[in-house]
Amino acid sequence: MNPGLPIEVFWSDEDEVWIASVPDLPTCSAHGLVPHDAVAEVEQAIEAWLDAARATGRPIQKPSSRAALA
Repeated sequence: MNPGLPIEVFWSDEDEVWIASVPDLPTCSAHGLVPHDAVAEVEQAIEAWLDAARATGRPIQKPSSRAALA
C-alpha cells in the first residue's frame, strides 16, 4: 500500500514501455506495457524499498506534496 507517495508515470521511447517512478524514493521505479501495469509494479517496488530502508535503518522522509513536483 502506497503511504501517499507521489508517483510519476511517463512513456519511454527508448524502452518502449511506461515508466512509473517515485521521486521521494531514490532509484524506486518500475515499468509496464500500459500505465496501470507500471503503477501496479511500482506499488510493489515501494513496499520493497520501504522494507529495505526499515531493515537497514535508513531514514524515510515524509511524502512530498504533488504541488512541489509541478
